[in-house]
Amino acid sequence: MAAKITPRLIELTYEALLKSYWRRNALRKFLIASHVKESFLNSWSSDESKRDLLDRLFPKLQSTDRGKSLIFQMARSLSEKTTFPDLRNWEDSDQKIAEAHKAVQELKAYLKQQDEKIRSERERKEAQERAREERTRIQRSLTDKTKLQKQLDAMHEKVGTQKGGYEFEEWFYKLLDFSEITNRKPYKADDRQIDGSLSHDGTTYLVELKFTKDQSGATDIDSLKAKVDKMADNTMGIMVSISGYSSTAISEASGSKTTLLILDASHLYLFLSGAMPFGEIISRVRRHASQTGESYLSVSKFGG
Repeated sequence: MAAKITPRLIELTYEALLKSYWRRNALRKFLIASHVKESFLNSWSSDESKRDLLDRLFPKLQSTDRGKSLIFQMARSLSEKTTFPDLRNWEDSDQKIAEAHKAVQELKAYLKQQDEKIRSERERKEAQERAREERTRIQRSLTDKTKLQKQLDAMHEKVGTQKGGYEFEEWFYKLLDFSEITNRKPYKADDRQIDGSLSHDGTTYLVELKFTKDQSGATDIDSLKAKVDKMADNTMGIMVSISGYSSTAISEASGSKTTLLILDASHLYLFLSGAMPFGEIISRVRRHASQTGESYLSVSKFGG
């Protein structure tokens, strides 16, 4: 944000400039260094005082954007002055230096005050922009979750069908993409089906999706366990069964140092409701498994 060239700033800059330079040559050198055109300075006649020159210069500078910029540059330069060589060796040097110091300090204080206002305004606008972006993100998130929920609701009539299974698989990886969870969709290599996977909090999980009418059983758990056992030590398995699990399946998946996490439709709807990000749901079940050896944690017990 550009600084404002206010009447007060012009007044303080004028006074600081007048008080800081007593000799014509010293003032001229400063104005040249401040990029005031030499053609203008060449018009400074011998019978014209410093004040007369500045009285001509400042209105001229105020008339253009470049001129206003030069005033601000001079103000900054003057506010940084700590010594006044041009005011030495005069009979009243002490008084001249004291007056110059006072003028410079007043200018410096004003610039600091203006800087703080600019910073506050910038921070206010940045905060407004962040809030706007957050509102947009939340609205987009709610819209996308609503779409995901409608898609899942529409698939329920296809539970138990091959087509439904394929749609559920595609839908689940959309959920992972939406949640910005790194994943790899299922693929085939040498005509062999390779399970998809997701990575979360430094762990890679093989994904197993069940879109059947019946609850997943012990054989489903054993199949996923066998796949995980063939992988690297840091690999676990995560099963999502739309119809839940039999008590035998939950028991089979659990145990000391279990490598499986098992979720059902209630976990999906917990995410879709906006109550908890999907990554946090995985983390919550993982903590439970680490603490108890139980691979399944119902949504109703998340608060415990």
